[in-house]
Amino acid sequence: MGFIKEFKEFAMKGNVMDMAVGVIIGGAFGKIVSSLVDDVLMPLIGVITGGVDFTGLIAKVGDAELKYGVFIQNIIDFLIVAFCIFLMIKAMNKLNKKKEEEPAPAPEPSAEEKLLGEIRDLLKNK
Repeated sequence: MGFIKEFKEFAMKGNVMDMAVGVIIGGAFGKIVSSLVDDVLMPLIGVITGGVDFTGLIAKVGDAELKYGVFIQNIIDFLIVAFCIFLMIKAMNKLNKKKEEEPAPAPEPSAEEKLLGEIRDLLKNK
């Protein structure tokens, strides 16, 4: 089997394509969540905390600067992003659960099943 043919089979498998779509959508979703955090939630948190900006917190150890405020800010950002993703996944799971709960209509009995039902009914009547 040629190298190109092998690669084509690998690349066209469903799992690879699903993963590619997931990465692309994940990137776009990440931008949405980042915008929600940076442009909506963080300004509100800034108002609630009285405009505290953690990024300015620095500790000097000798000649080195430890920017622990940036680290604190990143932790807060992570927690907010994780919470937003949790809420969105929870909502999506709830929607999927509602779809699954709707019972599927009973399939029409096949000709064989109808014939067997008629035979059963005739045997009962005898």
